[in-house]
Amino acid sequence: MIVELLIAGAALGGGYGWTKGFVQRRLRFVDAAHTRAAPWIAGVVAGGVGALFTPLPLITGLTAACLGVGVGLGVKSAQRDRLLPPGDD
Repeated sequence: MIVELLIAGAALGGGYGWTKGFVQRRLRFVDAAHTRAAPWIAGVVAGGVGALFTPLPLITGLTAACLGVGVGLGVKSAQRDRLLPPGDD
């Protein structure tokens, strides 16, 4: 049980950090990545892809949900950072 929670926490943190950096660096000029629906779409897709791996021994539905939440929050955070003035990295 503890290992599954650690994996879910890593999925949440890793999904958030990787997605935020990706959106900031690579999708900074892509308008579709900065719409209101983008965090929701990205979170649902990431959770769905994570759900495909639930037959594996340590990957649970909680892990897939945490991955989706992390990705969605990462996109939303990167969208907010785009509105900050330059130099506030």
